Amino acid sequence: MTNYSKLPAILVLEDGTVFHGKAAGKIGTTTGEICFNTGTTGYQEIFTDPSYYAQIMVTTNAHIGNYGIDEEDEESRKIQIAGLVCKNYNINYSRKMADQSIQNYFEEENLVGISDIDTRSLVRHIRNKGAMNAIISSENLDVEALKAQLAEVPSMDGLELSSLVSTKEPYFYGEEGAPTRIAVLDLGIKKNILRNFDSRQVYAKVFPAKTTFAEMEEWNPDGYFISNGPGDPAAMDYAIQTVKDILAAEKPMFGICLGHQILALANDIRTEKMHNGHRGINHPVKNIIANKCEITSQNHGFGVIAEDIKSSDKVEVTHVNLNDNSIEGIRVKGKNAFSVQYHPESSPGPHDSRYLFDDFISMVKS
Repeated sequence: MTNYSKLPAILVLEDGTVFHGKAAGKIGTTTGEICFNTGTTGYQEIFTDPSYYAQIMVTTNAHIGNYGIDEEDEESRKIQIAGLVCKNYNINYSRKMADQSIQNYFEEENLVGISDIDTRSLVRHIRNKGAMNAIISSENLDVEALKAQLAEVPSMDGLELSSLVSTKEPYFYGEEGAPTRIAVLDLGIKKNILRNFDSRQVYAKVFPAKTTFAEMEEWNPDGYFISNGPGDPAAMDYAIQTVKDILAAEKPMFGICLGHQILALANDIRTEKMHNGHRGINHPVKNIIANKCEITSQNHGFGVIAEDIKSSDKVEVTHVNLNDNSIEGIRVKGKNAFSVQYHPESSPGPHDSRYLFDDFISMVKS
């Protein structure tokens, strides 16, 4: 294992801001869009969430690695983030269920990170300036050379990434004899979403991102689920068309996060890149249909445009964010189709919103 604590590292932002720290994980260089997550727990779930693909994650919690790594906590088959920025990087851990340290984990997964950064100062900077690309290096400390390398990294705006993280072949999840069959379009799905379906007696068949409606319909499912995932939803014409076809066929449908944005686009509601996005486990949302509030887990850098919904005769708002009034949920008028921007599977996060899985199953059965 690398004695990372004696090795310097550097973080350079797209606007030229430089932070100096210590190497964490593999010695090397990595690039991606920098963003931050305010959750106080669940770092391994964040690392392995496909929605974070190609992003450098800043964790605002002071200690990362302190409860080690447990294979059961992974949300996908590998680490998905492009890099990690943290304050205190803890190799020693204190959880009996843990399999290994964060340092061993990062070295096995070839993840480059930087620690001993003033993450409060960094997050304030990102909050003010907005999302931007960044580069971390523990092998090259030449700032000008790193700036030149960073200049070649494409913006997240316009990037199609779901096909890179989606399953390559269809697979099944759950008990074959379960009473409900759901076709899942995998745009970057988290394991805990499938676990929530399985616990509700659902047999799911998970399809690659670019699978057509006709191909999924051959399995004769009772309903359709459109998953979360990374990248710009407006760059995903294939998924938008699939959702349009599902709607035209009058099939029950539920979307989460990227799936929510795709459902909006399929109904002529545009999306936009947010200044910072929402990433954390304490975002307040109001269900305006039930007139109840819930604390939610969120991870998204794009959102639907509220003005488009106000002038639309196709969809109506079901949930709003109580921090900034952004749209958190919609349903299609006259269709059995709805979606939410946040993550009701809550891994990590509170379980306030898991009723949405029950609502979907009830919709399918009715």
